Amino acid sequence: MADSDKPFGFGPGEFDEFAREAGENLRAMLGKFVVSQGGRDAWMSMFDDAKRRPRPTPQPETTGETGSGVWAVFVIDNDGGARVEQVFASELDALRAHQHNTDTGRKVRFLPYGIAVSALES
Repeated sequence: MADSDKPFGFGPGEFDEFAREAGENLRAMLGKFVVSQGGRDAWMSMFDDAKRRPRPTPQPETTGETGSGVWAVFVIDNDGGARVEQVFASELDALRAHQHNTDTGRKVRFLPYGIAVSALES
């Protein structure tokens, strides 16, 4: 076969043969596992254990996860206090407004509703 017939280094027939052998080997390995582990009882006990494990209770979504808030461009002054300069509805708008920033104290963060600006202070 020419190299153009094997763009990935193997031909279609070779891949089919590989997949067939891999499937046969996997079936044989699973068969040995089932026989050595006690057969059906081993599989059933594995699923019973999974059912008995406690499931984590779902936590309520936070404001940041639900998207209730604004994207703020803020400045941290020399004293470590934060002052919001601009507020945007989307992250993209905030980042566009901030893209040519050279001031290291000026940053962009998501500010959930109900969070004091002092949370941004360093």
